[in-house]
Amino acid sequence: MKKIAVLLVFVLLFSNCEDKVDVDLNTTEPRLVIEAFINWFKDTPGNEQSIKLSLSAPFFDETVPPANGAAVFISDSNNNIYNFTEDGLTGIYKNNNFSPIIDETYTLTIVYNGETYTGTETLKSVVPIDYIEQNNDGGFTGEDIELKAFYTDPANIENYYFFEFISDIPVIPTLEVYDDEFTDGNQIFGFYTEEDLESGDIVTIRNYGISQRFYEFMFILLQQGSEENGGPFETQPTTVRGNCINTTNPSNYPLGYFRLSEVDELVYTVE
Repeated sequence: MKKIAVLLVFVLLFSNCEDKVDVDLNTTEPRLVIEAFINWFKDTPGNEQSIKLSLSAPFFDETVPPANGAAVFISDSNNNIYNFTEDGLTGIYKNNNFSPIIDETYTLTIVYNGETYTGTETLKSVVPIDYIEQNNDGGFTGEDIELKAFYTDPANIENYYFFEFISDIPVIPTLEVYDDEFTDGNQIFGFYTEEDLESGDIVTIRNYGISQRFYEFMFILLQQGSEENGGPFETQPTTVRGNCINTTNPSNYPLGYFRLSEVDELVYTVE
């Protein structure tokens, strides 16, 4: 009799688990998402640049809609205009005659759906990566590979750095930001570790020079996307506003950022 009762409980439990649950999520009008990252890699002309425009989408949507048909251009303090033309219907706008100048101030202008968006930023320089130090006894287990990308911070100059570590294993790139408040003029490092990293794997390491405002923007974004708060692509607790505004309709503000950086890149093969 007891066996029959237990079996009945299991049947009821599993039949209840088959009920479909509909989650009623709040929806909002899509906003323009601006990924305007002008990167001038050292020892390159820096003339070929691109800007990605898309629209915000509901959490469970599998695709991100591109923002098509926008007019996009960047101007500098000498009134030089660099027009960006959309590549098909990708939402990616390209320019092949951009002129990067360190410490020059640039203004991004986007006209989309009858509204004008603008953002202003300065192109920041960056020091080169000096060398990579590898430690094979890292992590809590003492078995993880750790990499330190050393660079020498210029003395008596306020600097901010954005590190990107991209490996050939299927993981999300690691992003870190640093300032020199307590390390001015010293040799310091960007840090990377990944438990699945093995000898022979290739890691692309990029160090970007950034402004204080972008440092603060990324610092907040990375804090919200830390392991304690979920992944970097999950819904964030609060909206992190970038440096672009909607001058036509301020309440319809965009997401994203307009950044200009000199970049030093080093491709490292794990030993």
